[in-house]
Amino acid sequence: MAVAAQPTGAVRASWWARLRDSAECQLLFRAIWQADRRLAAAWWALIVVRAALPPALAVSIGWLVGSVAGARSIEGSSSLGLPLAAVGALFALLQVLGPLHTELATNLGDRTAAALQDRLATAAVSPVGIAHLEDPDLASDFSLARDFDLGITSPALRVCMGYIGSGFVSFGAGIVSALVLCGFRWWAGLVLLVVWLSPHILLRDSLAWNDWRSDEVREHQRHADYAYRMAVDSPAAKEIRLFGLAEWTATRFTDRRKALLEISLQATRLKERSVSLTLLVLMIGNGIVAWALARAASSGDLSLSRLIAYAGTAIGVSALATLEFDWWLADGSRPVPVVAGLEPAMREVGDLPAGTASAQGLPARQIRFDDVSFAYRADSRPILDGLDLTIEAGTSLAIVGQNGAGKTTLVKLLARLYDPTSGTVSADGIDLRTFAPDSWRAQIAAAFQDFVRYQLTLRENVAPSGAPDEVVRTALAQAGAADLAELDTVLSKQFAEGTDLSGGQWQRVALARALAAVAQGAQVVILDEPTAQLDVRGEAEVFDRILVATRGLTTILVSHRFSTVRHADRICVLEGGRVVELGSHEELMAAGGRYRTMFDLQAARFAEGEDA
Repeated sequence: MAVAAQPTGAVRASWWARLRDSAECQLLFRAIWQADRRLAAAWWALIVVRAALPPALAVSIGWLVGSVAGARSIEGSSSLGLPLAAVGALFALLQVLGPLHTELATNLGDRTAAALQDRLATAAVSPVGIAHLEDPDLASDFSLARDFDLGITSPALRVCMGYIGSGFVSFGAGIVSALVLCGFRWWAGLVLLVVWLSPHILLRDSLAWNDWRSDEVREHQRHADYAYRMAVDSPAAKEIRLFGLAEWTATRFTDRRKALLEISLQATRLKERSVSLTLLVLMIGNGIVAWALARAASSGDLSLSRLIAYAGTAIGVSALATLEFDWWLADGSRPVPVVAGLEPAMREVGDLPAGTASAQGLPARQIRFDDVSFAYRADSRPILDGLDLTIEAGTSLAIVGQNGAGKTTLVKLLARLYDPTSGTVSADGIDLRTFAPDSWRAQIAAAFQDFVRYQLTLRENVAPSGAPDEVVRTALAQAGAADLAELDTVLSKQFAEGTDLSGGQWQRVALARALAAVAQGAQVVILDEPTAQLDVRGEAEVFDRILVATRGLTTILVSHRFSTVRHADRICVLEGGRVVELGSHEELMAAGGRYRTMFDLQAARFAEGEDA
């Protein structure tokens, strides 16, 4: 089938669009300028100055040689002063500007990396929901963008920028040298320009790792990242040593890193045919120019000073063949399009429709799940499937069920971290999507099983958004954590005079955080396995405290411990994403259904433990 010819203008536009959107251009003309305009301008200015120095030095040496040859007397030797000064000044600048440029490039690389991390952090926290942080399709790119400056998949940007700058200097010096050589013969500079650029064309596929975002590379990167974090993160340190996993962790990381290196080496392995052709082109082109210079000098058409100047610049054109420049530029620019691509992708996946209505004081009557279904992915089974549930305002509801029944998912929908796939979640008959997200979330206080341990003071851990000290102390007392530490104590041993807490103590701090939010106006309290690290009696004691502190509010408890669950006004049993039983503890025990079975099994195990 015939293919219609693409218009020349369209081809040109397509080529320009590819160039404009390339990773290299995004790094050089967007990322570094956005990071620090003054440093970027100085970096480019030094490239221009340093690029002019080698050909200028070659010309100055030719000038000096010509001056020496023309000196006929002691009086005439004074004419050597200016060319000598020029050679000395240019040589000194070559020695001084190189290290200065490298230091500036390192600083610019650090600032650019920090700016990229800032953009990524903003992209991660900006969406209303959290689907973008749990989406497996975004996980690989997110891991690469988050960890690009750790040197796991490529050298850090602070290292790359120095080599990129040096590469541009070599390119610029080669181009300027070629222009100077055109003063000898107009074609000589053009010939050398072409032949010394040929390696970049003939060996391009061998020099750039084009498969760095392939599925295989992503898989190795994911495993390497996981093993690296296992090795350096303190929470895993105890088990890694206790179970003898240190060698396994290190081997897992090194094996994946070796696999990544091998893929990179395969991609960059030089091909014999390309190398042979490149050498042939270089020999022919340089041979022609060298023959022309020799012929002109032997015929007297070229003076000694001009011969030395042109020969020096002819050699200087070879700087164009700095092949490692391709590799450093490709490596250094990788994270830029990844971060740029993640920003809209995360918004699309994680954002939720934002209403404008105020949720102040709600719910006053009830929270209702009406025929709610939800799946994390369109191609996966629903976690909630036609769920109907009414939670009366001012009462406590416990939610129980086997793992995977949808308990935590229900909580996420209530906090509007996700929206239902179908159906509605409402407060006093108003769809949660109608409210401004921050307004609705201000009505919610929560303590989760995977709560955050902020490396901040005890005061800031209890009230991250700020609260009077009296509110903080009262919340700590209500959670049974009144004497943990002074409010100004940093809860991390990584800080001078800081301290750390046990798992149970941290859970009480997380509960105090929820209670402090209640004191500041929250109407709904969510407790999702908040006391898993406390013993049964400790959990019952804490939950009794919470019921007293939240009396008159809407409290939702997710727990596997029925000794705590029984204290709630009503208990909801989830199974298969639906409510299969609902009632008080006494009602459900009398019904003899699923709740009674689960309660008796747990009570029997507890009794066996007590007897032992």
